[in-house]
Amino acid sequence: MEKTKVQLDIEQLFKKSVEKDPKVSNAYLRVYSKKHDIDFNLAAGDEAIHAEQPFFIASISKLFTSVLFGQLIEQGLVSYEDKIANYLEPDILTNLHIYKGKDYTNEIKIKHLLNNTSGLHDFFEDKPQKGKTIVELILDEPNRTWTPKEIIQWAKDNMKTHFPPGEGFHYSDTGYHLLGLILEKVTGQSYHEVLSKNILEPLGMKHSHFSSFRPIEDSPYEVAKMYFGHTEISNYQSMRSMIFAGGGIVSTTGDLLKFMKALVNHQLVKKETIETMKKDCGRFFFGIDYGYGVMNIKTIPIFMPAKYNSWGNAGSTGSFMFYHPATDAYIIGSLNQSGYGQKGIRLMLQIADKLYKTTRKSAVVV
Repeated sequence: MEKTKVQLDIEQLFKKSVEKDPKVSNAYLRVYSKKHDIDFNLAAGDEAIHAEQPFFIASISKLFTSVLFGQLIEQGLVSYEDKIANYLEPDILTNLHIYKGKDYTNEIKIKHLLNNTSGLHDFFEDKPQKGKTIVELILDEPNRTWTPKEIIQWAKDNMKTHFPPGEGFHYSDTGYHLLGLILEKVTGQSYHEVLSKNILEPLGMKHSHFSSFRPIEDSPYEVAKMYFGHTEISNYQSMRSMIFAGGGIVSTTGDLLKFMKALVNHQLVKKETIETMKKDCGRFFFGIDYGYGVMNIKTIPIFMPAKYNSWGNAGSTGSFMFYHPATDAYIIGSLNQSGYGQKGIRLMLQIADKLYKTTRKSAVVV
């Protein structure tokens, strides 16, 4: 296989994507395929220090939360069909889901939160009925600490729900805040403790951690700067406290590779659990379905050929972590700029395309 050529092509694509965008100050990319003997790690941008620099992985964190629930399912501690009212306090449940004058709170199930079909608002992306957005509040009050309950209450006070549970798809960070609280209720431990004991420590993800805590082993490199436009917000307490179970993990491309390989090889949850997580989906974007914390990029004739089929997750900062079965490759990285979710996915697909073309040529030659 033309290993050197594909690496050079992908490196040029990656660096060109960063260099032509003045908003991207640091970016990271890991591409790995044991089958095709591919393994390279890249960093680009004026502020990038090292390819293994830790960064906020944003909504890739949702897949971690979903895996933690998969483990609870396998232990018989919860069911995807359980109603969330069985686990949450009355102050959280009161007026949580009012749609067209009817209270649907008691109809929300754990699975509805995992695959974004609850109909709940998204405190991060939705526009409030009055006042400032949560992003504006983060920027205006950088020293403010938000608890998960405060965020949920703010969303209830300022946002509308979208449809009854199970009757549509609407991406909801509010839902993943609720999942974090349920996880803590069921286990009797903090989200950070459950994450560390059940994923980070067993996999040796020593430079990964929940944003408000320390990693197993300090990285020699500082956490990469993350931006809202040209405003660097990595050290804003308002941002760090707000993200919780739907976006609060800091990691490296190397550690994320360990996590994704463990999922593909059924080391964290059983194959049947992964298939359930991938199967029960809502439509996220054209060509992308969203299961239990899992994005599935699937075939759509003409528009999305089968060669792009992959699964994993991505974040609004341009972070991405996908397994690409056609090339048995893992494609992981971040652009570290808020609002770059679709750009990150497009970059991942461009890389998958280059891998696919090269591996196909190699197969023909053999």
